[in-house]
Amino acid sequence: MSGGSAGYNRPNIGGAARPCLNGPVQNQLMNQHSSIPTEQGYNVIPPAPYLQQLPAKNFSQLAIGQHNYEYHQNLQPVGNFQSFGQTASRPPLNATLLQKGSSADGQSAPLAAYPGSYSRMPLPSQSSFAPPSSSGVHPGASILPQSGWPYSPPQQSHPVNQPPAGMQTNHVVPAAGTGQGQVPSEPLFTTYGSAGPKPAMGNQYANTAGAPVAQNYTNQGSCHPPVSQPLHQMYQPGRTPLGPPPSSGGPPLIRPTHPLVTTNHDAPLAQNLSRDSEGANSGSSGDQSVVPDNYDTVEGGGEIMQPIQQGLKTRRTLGHSYPSLPPGYQNLASPGIPSGQLANTGPQQFSQAPHFNQLMTSMGGLSLQQGQQSEGVRPLNLLQERNILPSTPVRAPLPNLHKDLQKLNCNPDVFRCTLTNIPQTQSLLNKAKLPLGLQLHPFRDLSQLPVVTSSTIVRCRSCRTYINPFVNFLDQRRWKCNLCYRVNDVPEEFMYNPVTRSYGEPHKRPEVQSATIEFIAPSEYMLRPPQPAVYLYILDVSHNAIESGYLNTVCQSLLDNLDMLPGDSRTRIGFITFDSTIHFYSLQEGLSQPQMMVVSDIEDVFIPTPDNLLVNLNESKELIQDLLRTLPQMFSNTLETQSALGPALQAAFKLISPTGGRASVFQTQLPSLGVGALKSREDPNQRSSVKDVQHLSPAIDFYKKLALDCSGQQIAVDLFMLNGQYSDLASLTCISKYSAGCIYCYPSYHHKHNPLLVEKFQKDLKRYLTRKIGFEAVMRIRCTKGLAIHTFHGNFFVRSTDLLSLPNINPDAGFAVQMSIEENLVDVQLVSFQAALLYTSSKGERRIRVHTMCLPVVNSLTDIYAGADVQAVTCLLASMAVDRSISSSLSDARDALVNAVIDSLSTYRSAVLSQQQQQQPGVMAPFSLQLFPLYVLALLKQKAFRTGTSTRLDDRVFSMCEVKYQPVSYLMLMIHPNLYRIDNLSDEGSININDKTIPQPPILQLSVEKLSRDGAFLMDAGSALFLWVGKNCWPHFVSQVLGASNYVSIPQNMTQLPELDTAESERTRAFLSWLREQRPFFPVLHVVKDESPLKASFLQNMVEDRTESALSYYEFLLHVQQQVNK
Repeated sequence: MSGGSAGYNRPNIGGAARPCLNGPVQNQLMNQHSSIPTEQGYNVIPPAPYLQQLPAKNFSQLAIGQHNYEYHQNLQPVGNFQSFGQTASRPPLNATLLQKGSSADGQSAPLAAYPGSYSRMPLPSQSSFAPPSSSGVHPGASILPQSGWPYSPPQQSHPVNQPPAGMQTNHVVPAAGTGQGQVPSEPLFTTYGSAGPKPAMGNQYANTAGAPVAQNYTNQGSCHPPVSQPLHQMYQPGRTPLGPPPSSGGPPLIRPTHPLVTTNHDAPLAQNLSRDSEGANSGSSGDQSVVPDNYDTVEGGGEIMQPIQQGLKTRRTLGHSYPSLPPGYQNLASPGIPSGQLANTGPQQFSQAPHFNQLMTSMGGLSLQQGQQSEGVRPLNLLQERNILPSTPVRAPLPNLHKDLQKLNCNPDVFRCTLTNIPQTQSLLNKAKLPLGLQLHPFRDLSQLPVVTSSTIVRCRSCRTYINPFVNFLDQRRWKCNLCYRVNDVPEEFMYNPVTRSYGEPHKRPEVQSATIEFIAPSEYMLRPPQPAVYLYILDVSHNAIESGYLNTVCQSLLDNLDMLPGDSRTRIGFITFDSTIHFYSLQEGLSQPQMMVVSDIEDVFIPTPDNLLVNLNESKELIQDLLRTLPQMFSNTLETQSALGPALQAAFKLISPTGGRASVFQTQLPSLGVGALKSREDPNQRSSVKDVQHLSPAIDFYKKLALDCSGQQIAVDLFMLNGQYSDLASLTCISKYSAGCIYCYPSYHHKHNPLLVEKFQKDLKRYLTRKIGFEAVMRIRCTKGLAIHTFHGNFFVRSTDLLSLPNINPDAGFAVQMSIEENLVDVQLVSFQAALLYTSSKGERRIRVHTMCLPVVNSLTDIYAGADVQAVTCLLASMAVDRSISSSLSDARDALVNAVIDSLSTYRSAVLSQQQQQQPGVMAPFSLQLFPLYVLALLKQKAFRTGTSTRLDDRVFSMCEVKYQPVSYLMLMIHPNLYRIDNLSDEGSININDKTIPQPPILQLSVEKLSRDGAFLMDAGSALFLWVGKNCWPHFVSQVLGASNYVSIPQNMTQLPELDTAESERTRAFLSWLREQRPFFPVLHVVKDESPLKASFLQNMVEDRTESALSYYEFLLHVQQQVNK
């Protein structure tokens, strides 16, 4: 490519013929430092850290075909639940070696599309199918084969609607664990290992732990090193490394005889990502250069070998392949190995082996325990069982595992699966009509987190899985991987247990006793010193922004929390303000006051003084504080109404690119100047339309392309929207979606007219500034052989089939993954999933957080339904529906949600129930899915998907972002709020937390039938709390809790409960505080009276009641019954 700036004006290339290039470092700028020794493992960073600066006027030039976000493969979709997210696919195992230069070399995901759904939902206002606008398709994009959304009748043929190539969606918003309004406390770390100094974090570019000295990155035509090569660095210095297992035990170690094809992706990076940033081989030798951003194998992905003989039948427990193997890798075996040696003929388990070995054997061939099976699939007639909502919060179902395994499994608040019983085959999964997927909250605030400091991080030598509680110890010296079944040696250092201070009990190590664990990574996991914490604030100072008063709040919050920003002595900070021009602030140590520099050339942005705009926080703290005190007054009289957001983001990208970090953008209006300028697309008259909603997709691709460039330089962009009018969030949010940023929205923000929103903004901002943060992160998800990753949901960029690029990771971010069954799991009793998050802490430590989950495999529909996690299923379907709304139409997505209920309950009725039960009238559902119709109806009435109710376009888009970003526990409150009666709280059934008694009132159904005029009811809707007070409410509650003499004297806009010295007041406030502390964002409180304008918002959450545009729950069940009985 020539003439483009950082890929912003990159021409479209025909998708079918677009090659993925295997060549030298792709960023021409980085070749300027070719004199740097390649022994460091890469050739892109100057010797001194962070000296590299981008030119002031020119971005680096990238070659054509090197932007991953425009690659795609014409591969057939897998599974029924293909959706328009960031999709990752790979060819079948044993596929022929892909030829260099073919379009299939790329690791990008095919853009899954859908046929139009067959509507089976007679809503009060039926919307017709509208194909997406042709303007959304990029020129030259090829049309991919379509896969059917599983909830459409198979006999029906539907038109194909193709989403634009390269416009894969991955939306989302915040959530996680500490109390609101408080600085999140660090977990109670249990640190294991030596008490000596931590591993050096300096310029040590040694080979990754466990890597042979020879270069293991192979370009086209080079020979891959043997897998059986000893991993010298896995053992303590001075000890003889353990050799491979004897030939009589376990599968032989296979070495490839054919070169592997590797591919490069996206803009090259100069950061802490080696060929295997989490521990795979990353060395280089000779004069061969290593491309530093080979994301196929970053974090240790897929060097897996498999016999090439097509007819060879090996045992399932001895697979040598990995389900997430990127395209371009060939499974090969070396000649001369008899097929009989592939069988596991290892010795008997040693006497000290952990109980997991016997548990796996004892589970073979067993179905579910009778009690759990009968309860999970116990049929309920939903038309007769009106009170099915539990009075306590719904918990994730426990997998049907042995109780000892159950204790070891991962916390479902961190890692859970939509099906806790995994089907044996894809066809069985298809019959169940339920999605198979994972819900992750990987960086969640945890009260206790085992932390291991060790020079040896034990991992499988084939699939690079971290040792975990579900591996199988064959004896003291060997363990079998629970994902690829490779037999590995136990390193000598791992024989010592730091907890018990005993030797010879590797199965009692913390790594094998905790499903969630964090490693402090040694220097081998780095390509450069860990980056410092870098914070850049980009502030809108136009007239509209100053009028809203937000700048005072931001500056004051920063002043109050400056000392609590996560970081160390290297923390750096900078500020950019913008209106029609861009303003930089020099904060160099030694200046008497900050100096502002104005750049009016927004067509070709440059950095005036690159060296003193990002300054050390500790060294320049006084200048920073002076700037924050004076900023609000500097622009108090401005008359500038224009907004050059795009050029300001370009300037921020240039300024922060050398190190990476976090860019926080505060915007109050539609960008109107320079690159990235937008025009209003909303028609206010269509807000209540029952027809399909238009303009849910971006108007331009500038913000997405800039986000991908930011991701390539380890920059995350967080967006705070404080808009009073339409601001085209559909376009602006792309800057955060694809850079792993966060999105906050405060519509109609004004410091005088909306004080409640000001309070929420203040509390959210404090949490945002002080919560923990991880930099330059990647996350890889691994799964047992036979399972494959299908689609990702969240805020990130997919670097390869199973690797997510996360420039920043925060404890409020959630992710979802769709899975498929690529190979039958007939001989497998248990499967495992492992998520590994490699990141740099704000203190400059390279850390790896690993979560592992184990689930049983079943072979019947009965067992599948018995283990369904209805909340995880609902949240995954909601993310899929968001993608469907953007790629096809909102009505199509709504129909698909309804069809999900109809198809699953229809299959349950016809395939699981007895003939006698099938003859019963009504809607029959298994106990595990009894809330499924209710949750889907609530989704249809949620702001993201509702029709016929006035909904601003920006509000709808932001709600869709929340659906894609929130972890399950927080998203479910937004979908189906909890309703409590609180005028009669008592200590009965209460819980005690920190010497405080917290009442636990029962949860009520969301229907006005449950309201009473003589009571007070609290609705927890996630981001807001509504306290509805009846006209005839008990006077004692009004006086003792609300502080009013009678109902009439209750203030109309009451937003806080007074602190009264009464038992009723303390009990109510304790319950309210407990609810707020369970989420990271601050839910505002609205006290609602009968005549209050907020009564409509309160009643809109009564999802079981009928509205002018939506069915009641009972009517919805009647419709489902009609469709199921067809």
